[in-house]
Amino acid sequence: MMMNRRAFSAALVAGAAATLLSSRGMAAMAAPVKARNVVLAHGLFADGSCWSEVIARLQAAGLNATAVQNPLTTLPEAAAAVKRVLDRQDGPTVLVGHSFAGMLVTETGVHENVSALVYVAARAPDAGEDYTALAKTYPTPPASAGIVFDGDEGRLSEAAFLRDFAGDLPEARAKVLYAVQQPFQKALLAGKTTEAAWRSKPSWYAVSTEDRTINPDLERFMAKRMGAKTIEVKASHLSLISHPDEISQLILEAAGQ
Repeated sequence: MMMNRRAFSAALVAGAAATLLSSRGMAAMAAPVKARNVVLAHGLFADGSCWSEVIARLQAAGLNATAVQNPLTTLPEAAAAVKRVLDRQDGPTVLVGHSFAGMLVTETGVHENVSALVYVAARAPDAGEDYTALAKTYPTPPASAGIVFDGDEGRLSEAAFLRDFAGDLPEARAKVLYAVQQPFQKALLAGKTTEAAWRSKPSWYAVSTEDRTINPDLERFMAKRMGAKTIEVKASHLSLISHPDEISQLILEAAGQ
């Protein structure tokens, strides 16, 4: 029996839609792989201890959590540190990155042990994309003006750290975090990812709606582009510290818990 023109057109459109369904879209629709391991990478102005509040909650849920002390020197060196930790995992692993470490998640998330990706107010570039150029298409966040350099070593001023980086934390807590911030090297910011793990791995994203370090609309754009399961948290850039329950729950979801 022959199709009429309307039926044929509908079938053609349906077929085209199926063809255009991206691999990441298919991955996002699938049920999360059950994982017991979580690897967490930190961003600029921080070290692995920034994940302490989240780690405690993941451990209470029975997960094996490891924070990477990734160097803030060059992108290849930082990615290598994450890869070494991923190599040690004994099965499916959720890879989590905050802020700059979204670059590391994007680059190393193709690792065979990684079952899911979680971005927390994080960069999420495409392979080879100039993230700095992408960020410039949005209003510049206030924290950028607070970066000070000693030669090639950069850090945040105390005023910018308290106001624009950790704005929703008690001042005394934010001052402790400021005191232990890890400086970064200028060369780190020049790196470009060679992979885009979110194109093949299911992804989750936590947008910080009050973020003054990465523009929240840029976060929303990146989350939508990757087809990530997205939540919005009324938090500063440090949602992993000010809202650890919400961030932990997102990670648990990515772990199939």
